[in-house]
Amino acid sequence: MSFSNVFFIQIIVTVLFSIAASIYDVKKGFVPDLLNYLLIAFGLMSNLILTFFTGNVKFILASFISMVITYAITYLLWKLHLWGGGDAKLFTSIATVIPFGVNLEFFDIFPLMSFYPFTFSVIINSILVSFPFLVVFTTRRIFKNNSVRHNADLLINIFNYESLRLLIRTTLNRTVKVKDLKEGMIVNDYSFNDEHICELIGDLDKNLKVYKSHDDDFKYYFKSQSAGGITMEDVTLLKVMSAQNFISDTVYVKLGFPFTPSIMIGLLIALSYGDIMMIITKNLVLVV
Repeated sequence: MSFSNVFFIQIIVTVLFSIAASIYDVKKGFVPDLLNYLLIAFGLMSNLILTFFTGNVKFILASFISMVITYAITYLLWKLHLWGGGDAKLFTSIATVIPFGVNLEFFDIFPLMSFYPFTFSVIINSILVSFPFLVVFTTRRIFKNNSVRHNADLLINIFNYESLRLLIRTTLNRTVKVKDLKEGMIVNDYSFNDEHICELIGDLDKNLKVYKSHDDDFKYYFKSQSAGGITMEDVTLLKVMSAQNFISDTVYVKLGFPFTPSIMIGLLIALSYGDIMMIITKNLVLVV
């Protein structure tokens, strides 16, 4: 058996799953759990097969350890609201399939790897390549904004607080009916005066949080605390409050930036060139 062929199959399957996840994220706004679970199962199975044929437990052991460590770290970052749960699961599934650095002799690929696990290179690459996409995404939304197209003063007076607030609200948010809310959506700036709403959200203590408002017409506003979005418990509470007329039947929801394509590109860079930070560090050392 040629182990390079097995590694190559693992890479191809991982890339294909990452592409599928990116398509789902861009079109639907989420990554199906089934997609990640299938990739995790493939990773454990393929590395178990390598262990069986080589008699070397390092393959399945590295796969399992890489999966657990990556999940623990990305889950923590998800709990800190730095990205969505689907992104954390995709990183975990990649770690399960490819726990080691890449070295395919017949493909002549010898990327510059880091001293930390392969998946961490994917994470770092993904974060770095996401910035240009974020700039393009935001710029495109601004110039597609009808308020901007019919009121150029919004851009001219962009540093004015009210203009900036209106620009953000109309560009990076959309109105969604409460009955259509889903887990993971990022609710933004719902203003109100009812103290009872403060109590309900405070007692639930999930992703929604109440803040004091600087608006003269309202005492408070609530919004999602993070990019992780509202939980199912938050969704249920908002629907109950809407049904009881504590809040209206619509809320503002932030337009989420699809991070999964950045993960896919970060993976491809890690497979072909290596860790971007290591490449930058190496070039800086050579320059010095």
